[in-house]
Amino acid sequence: MSEAALDPVAAPPVQSPFRRIVSDFCENRLAVFGLLLVVLSAFVAIFAPWISPQDPFDIGALDLLDAKSPPGTVSGDGKMTYWLGTDGQARDMMSAIFYGMRISLFVGAVSVVAALAIGIVVGLVAAYAGGRTDAFLMRTVDIMLSFPAILVALILLSILGKGIDKVLVALILVQWAYFARAARSAALVERNKEYVEAATCLALPAWRIVFRHMLPNCMPSLIVIATITLARAIALEATLSFLGVGVPVTQPSLGMLISNGFEFLLSGAYWISFFPGVALAIAIVGINLAGDHLRDVLNPRNLR
Repeated sequence: MSEAALDPVAAPPVQSPFRRIVSDFCENRLAVFGLLLVVLSAFVAIFAPWISPQDPFDIGALDLLDAKSPPGTVSGDGKMTYWLGTDGQARDMMSAIFYGMRISLFVGAVSVVAALAIGIVVGLVAAYAGGRTDAFLMRTVDIMLSFPAILVALILLSILGKGIDKVLVALILVQWAYFARAARSAALVERNKEYVEAATCLALPAWRIVFRHMLPNCMPSLIVIATITLARAIALEATLSFLGVGVPVTQPSLGMLISNGFEFLLSGAYWISFFPGVALAIAIVGINLAGDHLRDVLNPRNLR
C-alpha cells in the first residue's frame, strides 16, 4: 500500500450529514430555483403590510372610479400607479396579492403542521402498540383515505360555514390520515431494530421509546411528505375559496381573488384573475420543486 493511502492528511475530509444535504441541494438548479420562489412568496407574505402600496382592506382608501383599471394605470388623484391593475372594488391587485399570499401560506402551513402532529401520534402509537390498537387506528385511516379530500372538505365547510378557522379545521381533518399512514410505515421499520429492543429490555417507558428514539429516525420521510402536502393544502384552500366555501370575502386568499375576477374575464379584465393565479402557481411550483429534491436529499442512503 502506498504512503499516500496511509497518510491521514491525504484522506478526503468527512462531511457532516447537514453539510452534505446543503451541498447536494445547492447543486440542483431546479431545487435552488424552487427555494427562491418559496423565499419570495414567504417574503411578500410576511412583509405585506410594509411593502404593499395600498391597504386593500381599508374601504376608506378605495376610489370606485378606479375600479377595473388595467395594469399600469395611474390613480385618479395621481398619487399611485396600479402596476397590476385593480379589481372590481378598486383594490390595487399587487397589494391584494401580497395580502392574499399571506392568508394562503398561513392556512396551508398551519393545517399541515397540525395534521402532521396528529398523524405522527396516531401512526407511531399504531406501529408500537400493534394488535387491536393498530387495527382500529388503521381502519379509521383507511376510511378517511377512501373519500376524496375535496369532497370531505366541501361537506365539512357546508356544515361549519366560512372562516379561516373553519378552513383550518377542514384541511386538518382531510390531511392527518396521510401522515398517520406514512408515520406508521416508517415506525414499523424502526420497531424491529436493535436499539428499540434494547430500550424495551431496559424497561424504558413506552412514550419515551416512541417519541425520543423512534420518532427522530422517522422524521426525514415525514418532512418530505409535509413539504409536498403543503403545496397540496394551498391548492386545496384556493379551490375551496374559489368555490365560495373557503375564507370570507373580507379576508381574501389567492383563491378568493381568482374567484372575484372570474366574472370579469369575458369583459376583458383578465388581470383580476390572471395575476393572483400566477402568484398561486409561483408558490405551489416553488414548494414542489424544492420538496421533490428534498425527497432525494433526505433519502436514508444519502445520510450515511
